[in-house]
Amino acid sequence: MHRPPPTFQVNGAAIRTIRMSAGLSTFETAKRAGISRRYLNHLENGYRANMRPGRYAALRTALGLPPDDQRLLARPAHEEPD
Repeated sequence: MHRPPPTFQVNGAAIRTIRMSAGLSTFETAKRAGISRRYLNHLENGYRANMRPGRYAALRTALGLPPDDQRLLARPAHEEPD
């Protein structure tokens, strides 16, 4: 049986870019995702980079992204950008 990873490593710059493109404030995004504004700021600024699956899914939903969208995820260090 396939198990999801215990945490998702996220790209803070991508979170900020997508949030701003959606016209959402940090307060509104955090409220929609059920997380604190401070936690969201830490993610966007790179102080924190790992999210548990439930919080990751809630943030993705708050930003209006579909479940299979991976734009919030950090690329592995060995992977080249497209």
